Order: sequence, then C-alpha cells, then structure tokens
Amino acid sequence: METKIITELTRENLQLVAHALRHGDVVAIPTETVYGLGANGLDADAMDKIYAAKGRPSDNPLILHVPNAESIKPLVKEIPNTAKALIKAFWPGPLTITLPKSDLVPDRATGGLNRVALRCPNHAVCRDILELAGVPIAAPSANISGRPSPTSAQAVYDDMNGRIPYIVDAGICTIGVESTVVEVRDDGVTILRPGGITKEMLEQVVDNVSYDPFLSSQNEAPKAPGMKYKHYAPDAPMRAFIGNPKDVAEAFNNVIHEQENKRGAFLVSQETYELLKDSVHGEFQVYGHSGDAVALAHDFYKTLHHFNECDVDYILAEGVQNTGLGVAVMNRMEKACAGHIIYV
Repeated sequence: METKIITELTRENLQLVAHALRHGDVVAIPTETVYGLGANGLDADAMDKIYAAKGRPSDNPLILHVPNAESIKPLVKEIPNTAKALIKAFWPGPLTITLPKSDLVPDRATGGLNRVALRCPNHAVCRDILELAGVPIAAPSANISGRPSPTSAQAVYDDMNGRIPYIVDAGICTIGVESTVVEVRDDGVTILRPGGITKEMLEQVVDNVSYDPFLSSQNEAPKAPGMKYKHYAPDAPMRAFIGNPKDVAEAFNNVIHEQENKRGAFLVSQETYELLKDSVHGEFQVYGHSGDAVALAHDFYKTLHHFNECDVDYILAEGVQNTGLGVAVMNRMEKACAGHIIYV
C-alpha cells in the first residue's frame, strides 16, 4: 500500500479523507494532542484495521472523536449533569469523557466495556474532517503500539508508511501529550489517564476529583487508552531523574561514567544543559527551563523520535515534579523508562 501525506488542506482533500474514513479506511489525522489513527467508530471491521496497523492488543478501548457536543447523544445512554459541566468547560479540548454506551457503539470501540470514551478535539482541521465524515472517528495515537506517540506527520509516516492510505499533515501538535481521560459518575470524576487537562483544572468545575487507584495496574482489562501494555518507549533504554539541575547533572555524570564508550542522548532543561555542555559529549535536546512541564510535554515525544534516529545506546532524561501537567508528562515518561524514575 502506498501512503500519501496530504499537505494541501483544501476542502476537496478533506472530503477525500472523510469519504475514506466513512467507508472503512484508516487515516492518520491531526489533533492538538498527538496525531491519531482514525477509523469509523461505528464499524467494527474498520476498527480492526486500526489494531492491525498498530499491532495493538484488542482489549484496549478506543476514543471516539466527535465534532461537537451534540454528536454524542446517539452514542450514550445518558449524559449526567457533571458530564455536561465538563463538556461546557473543556470542549473542544484535551478531555476525554467515558459514559455508558448506547447500542449503536460496537464493543470493538470499548474493549468490551459498557462505557464509551468520547472527545471533541480543539483542532479546526480535525473537526472539519469529523463534520465531513458524519460518523464518530475512533483514533488512538498513530504509532506502532509501544512506541512514542507522533506529534508530526513525518513521525506518523516513519511508523505507518505502507500500512495506511493517507496521513493529513497539519503541522506540529500544540500540546504534545494525549488527552486526560475521566470517568464521570453521579458522585464525582475519576481520572483514568492524566493528560492535557489537569486535576486542578477539573476541580474548578467538579468538587470530587480523584485518580483511579488502578491507573498503573496491569492486572485487569484497561478502562482507558494508555492504561495497559508498554507505551511510549524509545529504541534505547531510558532513565529519568527528578531534582534540582545541580543534582540532576551530577546524577547524569555518574551514569555517563558507567556507560563509558557508549553514545548517550540527553533530554534536559536549559539549566542542566549549562552544567553539562562543556564536559559531556552526546546528543542533547533542551526542552526549556527547569520544571517547565508545558515545554517538556510539547517536546517529549518529538525528542524520543529524534533520539531513535540518532542511533544512541542509552537515554537520560530530566523530569519534572508530579503536579499540574507534570502528572501527565511523568506518567508518559515513567512508561517510556519502564519505571526507571529516580529522585535526586
């Protein structure tokens, strides 16, 4: 199969993409979070093609993307008041809400669960495609399962060339990590996956917000995308360190000394880079100032893809504190590091 990257975002080309989606093809589409691998969310056979392209376990739920709030009504049995408040506050945006599914939604979209994950993206091109398609679009991240999520069309192409017919290129994603996934019930909101909408932001709308106690569990069927299986991993083994720049730089130096004669790659803040640049040789990527979770979120996946191209032997990363958006960033970094997170 030849994979075509569509860079001319004309209505004619978007209609071509929408027609392909509506009739069972898989297409990579842009969102504000990461690029998604889209298919008709009401067509189980089309969603099977997503699993085939990603090599993804079939019990992992998919998010159905819709162009507006009205579009979810046929897909759910009810919309509680709490969900309505969240939709009003955060849609369009990086918030996915799980609600009891209607009979219209195939089990393939939900991983066999009785709740469906729904999101309205804050991306004009994506919403145009959704409007033209006229069906909800299931769209997990457009990468081989277990690899870093793509934030550019080129990163999608590197994984999906020959697997799908079209990639819609709308530039670099603005946020860089996936949406927050929440389960809404009468007594409050449970965060199933941290993402672009933080716990603190949710608490401005809903009094009772908590993290799911099984967020990291591997022992039950996942309630949301990204809760199970290895995710986001670069090719080289990776470790992450959290602390002030001086302590992080010292920890890096200790590991670099142990890895003598091996080529390293380093994702660091500007402050840590200044401490290392004159004494350490390797592939550096500077994401911003120390503790800047927004900058790290934006650059994280892009940097992992870049390090894959550099043929390095190991990766060291500087993390941020588990607050605000840092919770989502460190959730992804922990998975990419296979749990090798060290506080210094």
